[in-house]
Amino acid sequence: MSDIPFFRTQMGQRFYEATMPTLVRELAKLNSNLERLLVVLERKPEPKATTSETPR
Repeated sequence: MSDIPFFRTQMGQRFYEATMPTLVRELAKLNSNLERLLVVLERKPEPKATTSETPR
């Protein structure tokens, strides 16, 4: 095992400077999309079941 801390390595710098910010942005977009989806689903009325339909 190396004595060099992860954040001082090239991979560590890439992780903290590129990977983590990208991950945070993608999580924020996912949260926003889920919130918009919930709003749409809450507005949508539930379909009414009709008694004339026969189950298959």
